[in-house]
Amino acid sequence: MKWDLGKLYSSYESKEFQNDVLKIDDYIEKANSFKERFLSDEEPSIIVEEFLKLGIEIQNHIGRVYTFVSLKQTTNTTDQESAKYSVILHKKFTEFTETEILFTKFLSALEDINKLVDSSNFLKEHAFHIKEIVKSNKYKLDENTEGLLSKLRQSGSSMWSRLQGVLTSTLEVEYNDEILTLPEIIGKSEDSDPEVRKSAYFAELDAYPKIDKSVAFALNGIKGEVNTMTEKRGYKSALDQALIYSRMEEGSLNAMLSSMKDFLPSFRKYLRRKSEILGHKNGLPWYDMYAPMGSSAKEFTVQEAQNYILKNFGTFSPHLEDLAKRAFDGNWVDYLPYKGKVGGAFCANINPISESRILTNFNGSFGDVVTLAHELGHAYHGDNIFSESILNAEYTMPVAETASTFCETIVLKAALKDAVKEEKIYLLESSLQGSTAVVVDILSRYIFESSVFEAQKGDFLDENRLKDLMLAAQKEAYGDGLDPEFLHPYMWLWKPHYYSGGLSFYNWPYAFGLLFAKGLYGIYQKEGESFTPKYDKLLKSTGKMSVEDVAKLANIDITKKDFWTTSLKVIEEDINLFLELTK
Repeated sequence: MKWDLGKLYSSYESKEFQNDVLKIDDYIEKANSFKERFLSDEEPSIIVEEFLKLGIEIQNHIGRVYTFVSLKQTTNTTDQESAKYSVILHKKFTEFTETEILFTKFLSALEDINKLVDSSNFLKEHAFHIKEIVKSNKYKLDENTEGLLSKLRQSGSSMWSRLQGVLTSTLEVEYNDEILTLPEIIGKSEDSDPEVRKSAYFAELDAYPKIDKSVAFALNGIKGEVNTMTEKRGYKSALDQALIYSRMEEGSLNAMLSSMKDFLPSFRKYLRRKSEILGHKNGLPWYDMYAPMGSSAKEFTVQEAQNYILKNFGTFSPHLEDLAKRAFDGNWVDYLPYKGKVGGAFCANINPISESRILTNFNGSFGDVVTLAHELGHAYHGDNIFSESILNAEYTMPVAETASTFCETIVLKAALKDAVKEEKIYLLESSLQGSTAVVVDILSRYIFESSVFEAQKGDFLDENRLKDLMLAAQKEAYGDGLDPEFLHPYMWLWKPHYYSGGLSFYNWPYAFGLLFAKGLYGIYQKEGESFTPKYDKLLKSTGKMSVEDVAKLANIDITKKDFWTTSLKVIEEDINLFLELTK
């Protein structure tokens, strides 16, 4: 039930791993040798091409080493060897910073980038990447400062992030004379027994004060660093930086958010109906958000989940089904929760071996099956893009969630097709749980993170202030859909998405992914099998286009509310069907 990392390395002690760590120093030396060439009279196109080719080699090499350490760390956050190599690698990475900055400035100083790009097939292939580097120069500081900042981040936001990961993964939750991990107690929110859900909710909340002060410092440290850096670099805000990193226009984000707000009343109708069915009078309490409904609330074994996914993925394409089969047969997935393992779920697409590795905390619910399908969607995205140069494989946050959410939709739609009434209620409600989390809860997280960034500029936000901001955000997004007496003031503490110095606002991309995927699925329903190659091409192009241009491949204009409204209406139809079936 654990993943196999053998295609990366057998262990830290292996000669291959040790040699590859040492080889990074050779790459540092090779990269630094370009510093003099940037100042020479050598033909620029030759310098650029050779530097980028070296960069490809370096990224593949480092990607292999770093991914191994990172994955080992996620399954044992207290492992000292992993911690040691993580520090060693980050220190080595900083040695590339000065040369990368000098290359950016060298490239940006060239008079005619288009002429440069046209000088060779290799440079033509990487035209988008080259032009993105030139654009980024606007926000670069001088090479000495960038080098210093890179080193300081290793003892700043990187350490704060690790602290949050260690504290949440090792937090002991007392429940019915047992000691549970955080993922284990959160997993009980989907239990069929209402008393279990309620008592687990209170046990979870009671555990957080053990670590809330420490994690509050971590969040302040990270957001403070981001606020300082974005201002120094010339970004308008952390959100501005996130949009530029995402290769997405603010107008597209605003169109999506505006449409989401327009449909909040429909989501609240769903929440109130669920509340009524479960016997609540003041809105749905948080502890019943994920309460299963319908007669199909069965528990899945890992094998049953695999079979279910394979069957339903096959309704879309043989390529998708084959990807899932390779993942299962090749032990790509670490399934079950255990002490020291991080919470949540993720997929790491590993270019050097053209495979992925997936982490979940599988407890047997249908939601866990959907989560597994979600992460396999990321792997499918990777499978489509592995044939690209690694420089053209770096897709951004919004499109990162497209394939994953599309796979969720495949599983749910296929399951609904043959379901009887009670089973249909169960599947619909499970789907609406997910849609509500991605639209309404993501909106609350966006509101919260925006308020934290703003408030942190002038003040330290202790655990109580953070709880207040979280509750205010939840009330604004959920409205009368939830019971205001039973919300979740600690959602900021355990969600890892807030704890990255280099990745702010990793919330709205989930909403983008859901709604973009719903729109794409609608096109698939109309076009059938002829859509599959177009979809694969779209995924393959995500690393070398803006988000708006990727959408245009499917004849979609994401800068207008029309598309987002159409996608949200698909979810609204499910809400209306749920309301009809539960009269």
